[in-house]
Amino acid sequence: MIVRLEAGELAGCLGELAALFADAVAADASIGFRAGTTRAELAAWWAALEPDMAEGRLLVWVARSGGQVDGAVQVRLEGTPSRTHRAEVAKLVVHRRARRKGLARGLLAVAERAAAERGRTLLLLDVETASPAERLYRAQGWTEYGLLPNATAGPAGDLRSTSYYYKTLDAG
Repeated sequence: MIVRLEAGELAGCLGELAALFADAVAADASIGFRAGTTRAELAAWWAALEPDMAEGRLLVWVARSGGQVDGAVQVRLEGTPSRTHRAEVAKLVVHRRARRKGLARGLLAVAERAAAERGRTLLLLDVETASPAERLYRAQGWTEYGLLPNATAGPAGDLRSTSYYYKTLDAG
């Protein structure tokens, strides 16, 4: 089940969210954290998002099954006057135990729908080039608009290229 996580609920699942991200880092996913990042550090990173969630600038959904968080996705809403038509999909992560079940597609669809309902007509995201996630975005109708070599470091510190994607939406 995919549910929106409200700011007031964040504190109650910091450990689960930290475990989700720890699993992604252990699986060599390039999500902005290095190997050796502790669960406490990951939980602190999540906790720091609460003000943006409370003010509606950041929307977060989690996928749960069996009492565990199996996945999460974020939508960052642009607030500057010239950019209120767009949003960014970020940190779409699925735990290894829950992969290959359509969960990433479900989380992405929820993010897209929520952005459209808020009048966003342009979505952006970035992803590690040639990763399984990149194949997902292409399959879901996203269009690549650029590639930046050595744009980010993976968990082990190795430099990796980043591909940039967009998708246009009908405002809901």
